[in-house]
Amino acid sequence: MIYLRNTTRKHALRPRAVKRAAQRLLDALGESRSSISLSFVGDAAMRRLNRQHRSKDAATDVLSFPLLETFSRPRRSASAPERMLGDIVVSVDTAARQAAAYGAPLGAEIERLLIHGLLHLLGHDHEAAAERARMQREERRLACAIGLAWPY
Repeated sequence: MIYLRNTTRKHALRPRAVKRAAQRLLDALGESRSSISLSFVGDAAMRRLNRQHRSKDAATDVLSFPLLETFSRPRRSASAPERMLGDIVVSVDTAARQAAAYGAPLGAEIERLLIHGLLHLLGHDHEAAAERARMQREERRLACAIGLAWPY
């Protein structure tokens, strides 16, 4: 299940398309029965979140808040309760600026940030060079899985 909340009105988003892409990404990650919460906010709200949770007083493009301390994929039965991976918050203002800089449509940039955020929920990181290389390979794989061109 994809729980989507959009608090922005400045940019046109296509919620159904975003939900479809998110579900296809979960499928590609082997998490088709898992859920995420996805929120779209403006730069002011993102700046507050970034300051509160990362002590960085600036807006950023995407923040992820995993609900699992360490990632493990338990066996699941058909009657198992929902597995909530966590929350992903995207600044649509920042995404729109980045899309314009890349010459990409806003929807493609939203999908790129969704991929990045999902990988953070699942424990990927990009601080060290080896981790960054692993995460970038997985980003490209997931982009391919949903038909997203990866010019980044």
